[in-house]
Amino acid sequence: MTTESSEDKTHFGYLQVPVEDKVKRVGDVFDSVASKYDVMNDLMSFGVHRLWKQFTIQQTSLRGGQIALDLAGGTGDLAIKMSRRVGSKGQVVLADINAAMLTTGRDRLMDKGVTTNVTYAQVNAECLPFADNSFDCITMAFGLRNVTDKQQALESMFRVLRPAGRLLVLEFSKPVIPLLSKAYDAYSFSALPMMGKLVANDAESYRYLAESIRMHPDQDTLLGMMQEAGFDKCNYHNMTGGVVALHKAFKI
Repeated sequence: MTTESSEDKTHFGYLQVPVEDKVKRVGDVFDSVASKYDVMNDLMSFGVHRLWKQFTIQQTSLRGGQIALDLAGGTGDLAIKMSRRVGSKGQVVLADINAAMLTTGRDRLMDKGVTTNVTYAQVNAECLPFADNSFDCITMAFGLRNVTDKQQALESMFRVLRPAGRLLVLEFSKPVIPLLSKAYDAYSFSALPMMGKLVANDAESYRYLAESIRMHPDQDTLLGMMQEAGFDKCNYHNMTGGVVALHKAFKI
């Protein structure tokens, strides 16, 4: 009789699961929530996610003719805005590991008339299928915490980023105000699953999302992981008291 070692396991929320099972489990979550993803984002954040994403777009410093990759791009919030910045001579690749999310994003962009400078790719962030030095900017909003091997994903991003290019990772993080942290925990583990049940008919997926936030590296740990992957000038900016942080790094 054989047993799996802990090295063969990873976390799926608070659960320990075989490494090879996590991608499917995360995929099932987003298959379930794809059609209600935008509505739930507005409800869960009281619309503040739009301000977080707008700040991220400002930090891209994208110019006409540049090429950008939006990883875990989901329903295309960032890709839409980046497509306007790079213009007709530039290109944005909207990428996601989940086919349902990618289809939802593509349909949304097409409905908004964004058809000429955005392409779509179903990819795993841990092994990006792009050539070295392909992109001027890479963004990843609320996706890194779902990746099994985050360090490998960061190294893959570093490889495909061009010299002088920048990486922007927008992610839920660790509140820096104790009272806010307690209120945030209470909200996450009671209100989120309830909203998920009422709006998306799926409480369990939103319970996982709350747990995945708690298992994600804190601000300084993620900063160190970026440096280990080879990035320079790494820093982060806390928003909403550290509930969300935007990490920025460069390839020199």
